[in-house]
Amino acid sequence: MNTGTVQYIPDHVAPDRVFEFDIYNDAQLLRDLHAGYARLHEEAPPVFYTPANGGHWVVISQDIITEIVKDTEHFSTRILQIPPVPDAPLLIPLNLDPPEHTQYRMILAPFFGPKSVATMDAELKAFCTEVVGKIAGKGRCDFVRDVAAPFPVTVFMRMMGLPIDRFDEFRDLAERFFKARAEDVPPISQKIIGVLAELLQARMQNPTQGEKRDIIDHLVDAKIDGQPVAFDKLISACFLLFLGGLDTVTNALSFGCRYLATRPDLQRRIREDLSLVTPFVEESLRLFGVVNTPRVVVKDCDRFGVRFREGDMLLNCLPAAGWDPSKNDKASQFDIDRKNRTLITFSTGPHLCIGHFLARSEMRTMFTEWIRQVGEFRLADGYAPTYRAGMVMSLESLPLRW
Repeated sequence: MNTGTVQYIPDHVAPDRVFEFDIYNDAQLLRDLHAGYARLHEEAPPVFYTPANGGHWVVISQDIITEIVKDTEHFSTRILQIPPVPDAPLLIPLNLDPPEHTQYRMILAPFFGPKSVATMDAELKAFCTEVVGKIAGKGRCDFVRDVAAPFPVTVFMRMMGLPIDRFDEFRDLAERFFKARAEDVPPISQKIIGVLAELLQARMQNPTQGEKRDIIDHLVDAKIDGQPVAFDKLISACFLLFLGGLDTVTNALSFGCRYLATRPDLQRRIREDLSLVTPFVEESLRLFGVVNTPRVVVKDCDRFGVRFREGDMLLNCLPAAGWDPSKNDKASQFDIDRKNRTLITFSTGPHLCIGHFLARSEMRTMFTEWIRQVGEFRLADGYAPTYRAGMVMSLESLPLRW
């Protein structure tokens, strides 16, 4: 979401905690996204207040983020936009705090647990082989368009039960949502809600027959306290899945592949020992996170040397947390041999990303198959990256040659 810049500093914010930083338009972020986050550890306090975008706190310390996302008494997910958007869509279960959050999370958990994801291994590998195989002999591609989007997005659409022939339409809707200015969020949200409502109603009228039931079937049949889930809650749950499934893994794959394209030595090492794909993925996730997670203060408290007051917005900067030098030795170095690696790229606590097992599996599958089929590859000559910053970050394109 793009907001523009509005300056505001409340009286309870100490002057030494103010640091100018615009999560949507900061010049260093738009020049080199993750380097822009990394520099915060050198220039800013671990918790600081930026006057941009209505004014809000930013947390870059991994330990402090971990405390905040587990403390639902003081820090709530009921508002997930910075600045807050009137009439923003409800995203279930992300917008809910425990215990209500837990009830909805349990409905979705069977599809995203490690056992369920493990059963998809053969299907993921076969489809990944097909996607990479279509471009391996061409010697060039735009990795975002040709690989990083088609693979995980199609996998998710199949899991969800979304019509694959609407791939381009749905990807466009998700991208428009994340790029939208604050005033444009409600109308684009209503378009997505309209699509999801139509699909849910059609499924209610014509349930899937046989064993090949998908997430929409599961949600339609789900019950909480013995009662069916209300239709508006079903739409809210599907909305969150729609946004997450159609964008985030694409972005994680793209940033990881961009880095690997600059390291022929690392490519050769992984090619000679494909077991190194796993630590490569984990190190890529640590350094190239793509999601920030907001909170709203719902109870006054003095913590971490600052004064939080009810109504304050706060951004847990998960991408910056991966660069925290207090948690990983030589944190700015990409090291697949790193011992005791710590990362909270998927957050932690009750709102740990429910799809993290699937995301990791998709990334391991893709990089294994990419290295196997493509061989040594590099960035296209003259490539200059462009980014989408904000809540969910992306690399707009990634032209590769081999």
